[in-house]
Amino acid sequence: MNERAALEAAWLDLTRRVMPDCAAARGWPVRADHCFQRILLDNALGGRWYDHVTGRPAYRHVAIDALRRALDLGQDALAGRADLAALNHRSLQWRGKRV
Repeated sequence: MNERAALEAAWLDLTRRVMPDCAAARGWPVRADHCFQRILLDNALGGRWYDHVTGRPAYRHVAIDALRRALDLGQDALAGRADLAALNHRSLQWRGKRV
């Protein structure tokens, strides 16, 4: 498996299984996989991911370094080194949502 494929597999496991499975116990503000993906990609890219990534699905088309940053943010949230609620708040602000 090449590096890109390994990162994509790790991304899908993290955002579709690991983070949703931990969400309730950690009191995270989101539970759905697409919410974790939005939060992590937005914060890795410094704004709404769809302003930076042209293809869909985003994880297949985002620059590999940004995918690494997004994965690192997710791991940091799991380890308690990043505040997922704050990351979500920032993501929603970039999207013009009331928070």
